[in-house]
Amino acid sequence: MIQANNITFKIGKKTILKDISINFEPGKINLILGPNGAGKSTLVKVICNQLKPQDGMVFYEGIDIKNTSVAELAKVRAVLSQNTELAFPLKVKEVVTMGRYPHFSVNPTSKDEQAIQEAMQFFDVEEMADRDYLTLSGGEKQRVHFARVVSQIWYPSENGCRYLILDEPLTFLDVHYQFQFMHKLSELLKQQDLVIVGVVHDLNLAAKFADHLVLLNNGELLASGTKEEVLNKENMKTAYRLEPVIHNDERGMYLFFE
Repeated sequence: MIQANNITFKIGKKTILKDISINFEPGKINLILGPNGAGKSTLVKVICNQLKPQDGMVFYEGIDIKNTSVAELAKVRAVLSQNTELAFPLKVKEVVTMGRYPHFSVNPTSKDEQAIQEAMQFFDVEEMADRDYLTLSGGEKQRVHFARVVSQIWYPSENGCRYLILDEPLTFLDVHYQFQFMHKLSELLKQQDLVIVGVVHDLNLAAKFADHLVLLNNGELLASGTKEEVLNKENMKTAYRLEPVIHNDERGMYLFFE
């Protein structure tokens, strides 16, 4: 479990996050929502230990992440940031291999090679293994990075949970691959030691796939809980300044904006 307790983060005099407390549990797809400027990416960076809050603490399995070395954290926590561009030519397999860097010092072991191969197969990029990464489309590059970050935490941890943190992972993907990726996350969660936290903008995808939703607005926690608890008219009007038509039937919940 990831526990964020009373997180406040400021840049100069501007408060980006204000006194946010939230838990992200294993075995669930935890998705963070909110309008532009709500603080979603900042919260992700804080729980990744990439940003240090002025107030509050973040715990992984009850351990303050400030007391965990970067090297040790990298063995159990993988992060897909918004900025994934590479400026130099590498083969796709070489990019995916970067995900295993925390686990070997010189050359990948057979165990690392297996993780790389299986992660590429899982995200359907195996046939691209020898292609130049720079020649790929935006969607293809994104799928390669999915394989990279998941290969990093491919094997269960001996001492607790693994953590997969995704900042707007659906960028560059068409509708087919957006749905495919979310189904892949659901498949990964069959391994109950995995904590998945992601930032998305598509409210209907969130309604379809999320087990736990977090809604931020102006740096504050507006709501958290199930889709019914979070994606209601009052919260949507507050956060997005639009009133949705909410349709809920045996196929699931859908939001329409007019």
